[in-house]
Amino acid sequence: MEKIPITRRGFNALDAELKQLKSSERPAVIRAIAEARAHGDLSENAEYHAAREKQSFIEGRIKELESIIGRAEVIDPTRLHGSIKFGATVKLIDEDTEEERTYQIVGEAEADIENGLLNIRSPLARALIGREPGDSVEVRTPGGERNYEIVAVEYR
Repeated sequence: MEKIPITRRGFNALDAELKQLKSSERPAVIRAIAEARAHGDLSENAEYHAAREKQSFIEGRIKELESIIGRAEVIDPTRLHGSIKFGATVKLIDEDTEEERTYQIVGEAEADIENGLLNIRSPLARALIGREPGDSVEVRTPGGERNYEIVAVEYR
């Protein structure tokens, strides 16, 4: 099985979500199904069908989280240094717009571009790996070619 790189913060967030689903969400949906069953004819019972659909989603997410957690390789970025690698927090300047952006390169399971968590498999992260402050990178994205200058690299 392929190991999944993840930061400690990302691992803890996934573990907390799994515990929440198992301890709270799953029992709540089981109660909702039992309550809907008590109302009689299941073929026309919208509450029953909605609860079963929610149960299916919860069970699927539990399996997904258990798989990720079971294959997780927790990497502590504070122990790293040097050129850009997994866990690095990178400050970039878009050479075309002069816009400054900061991203942390993280695993697929914890990526959230809106919050500055960049998937290691993204075109930008792949272009940054191995580079150092002062380097320029050219990235092909679905939106076109972009050029960035690396301003700073931190491991926190």
